[in-house]
Amino acid sequence: MAYQFVIWVLITALSALILRFSLQIFTARNNRKRAVAFFHPYTNDGGGGERVLWCAVKAIQDENPSLHCLVYTGDHDASPLSLTARALDRFGVKLLHPPKVVHLNKRKWIEEATYPRLTMIGQSLGSVYLAWEALTKFTPTYYLDTSGYAFTYPLARLFGCRVICYTHYPTISCDMLSRVRQRSSMYNNDDFIAQSNWLSSCKVIYYNIFSRMYGIVGSCAHLAMVNSSWTQSHIEKLWSIPERTIRVYPPCDTSGLQVLSLERPAEPAKIVSVAQFRPEKAHGLQLEAFAAAIRKLDAHLPRPKLQFVGSCRNKSDEERLQSLKDKAIELQVDGDVEFHKNVMYRDLVQLLAGAIAGIHSMTDEHFGISVVEYMAAGAIPIAHNSAGPKMDIVLPEDGQQTGFLACTVEEYADAILSIIKMPETARLKMAAAARKRAGRYSEQRFYEDFKAAVSPILNQASK
Repeated sequence: MAYQFVIWVLITALSALILRFSLQIFTARNNRKRAVAFFHPYTNDGGGGERVLWCAVKAIQDENPSLHCLVYTGDHDASPLSLTARALDRFGVKLLHPPKVVHLNKRKWIEEATYPRLTMIGQSLGSVYLAWEALTKFTPTYYLDTSGYAFTYPLARLFGCRVICYTHYPTISCDMLSRVRQRSSMYNNDDFIAQSNWLSSCKVIYYNIFSRMYGIVGSCAHLAMVNSSWTQSHIEKLWSIPERTIRVYPPCDTSGLQVLSLERPAEPAKIVSVAQFRPEKAHGLQLEAFAAAIRKLDAHLPRPKLQFVGSCRNKSDEERLQSLKDKAIELQVDGDVEFHKNVMYRDLVQLLAGAIAGIHSMTDEHFGISVVEYMAAGAIPIAHNSAGPKMDIVLPEDGQQTGFLACTVEEYADAILSIIKMPETARLKMAAAARKRAGRYSEQRFYEDFKAAVSPILNQASK
């Protein structure tokens, strides 16, 4: 009898829970507002993803002035006016009017630190919980995810939303699976796992299961915009919705940077690195390559400067930044390295204007907005020989080399030395070709392609 009673209690509790959630969804569906809600929990990350957010908001406002735009954010100090000012100050994007803001209180459930193990599935499921909070607070007609939380799409559809996403990179890819199978150590594959055959086999199974789940939830998008050839190939394979997948290159500040002079101060030569202080950006490799280049540098040549420019989202990023400063001291290049955190847009432009080269070292960088910005500003790019930079960006223009691709510390160091030693006429010629190439990825191109992609969804739903 006791066993049957427990079963009865559990069934009753589960039924009550399902009924409660069903009523919440039913109520929310009936109270939907005609608006576009952008799911972007970190509106202060300062990276290319945030630029896409503000350019997307501006594109919607331009195309549909009567359609309200709203941002779901976990930044409690964010307000419509502060976000509007941030879009202008940090990215040079002038919004037509301030977006509405819905503050989220459960952002910790998507924090990397919350899940020391099984991070991907933890953050993915946590995003569903966060999206539940968002959608119960405000249910829009159009749910537009600009942060890559695909597991929220089925939930948004349950709430009756039209789901649109702009995917910067797949949460999991065939390349990630391949590295685990090959037991390669990387930021997303710890040494102790890579060194264990049994643990690597378990992780392959975990990745395979996750990739299938990712494919199912991703296929719930009514429209999937992707930012590069590399991302498109992976998303089409994983989500199996090629007819709803459109490539829209991200907005890059090419027009504002192209007015900068290609001439640079004679010395010291400055190399800029623009990227958030996240593990996948591999800033440590850049420091090691810079130190190696200085060791190989001819004694009569002036020592170059390396300028790190980036933003910190949380405590983990702050700790990574401090580790980089410590590493610079360890490599004995601290006097030649500068760190610029959370700089304003105008200050970033000044730093780019003084750099002869820009360095970027993320493996499988989905696109590489900062690489395009280097090229537009006249700084010769040194990027990782993979994904976006390799397939879309650092390609010859009119038969002229536009930059360097590298993988190892030695290759990066050699590229740095090549640019430092390059005759001025040769550098100007390469910089001019790179600038012309960068013109393919302007903000105007983004606005045109973005509007063309979303208009059928907006028009269809409004009928």
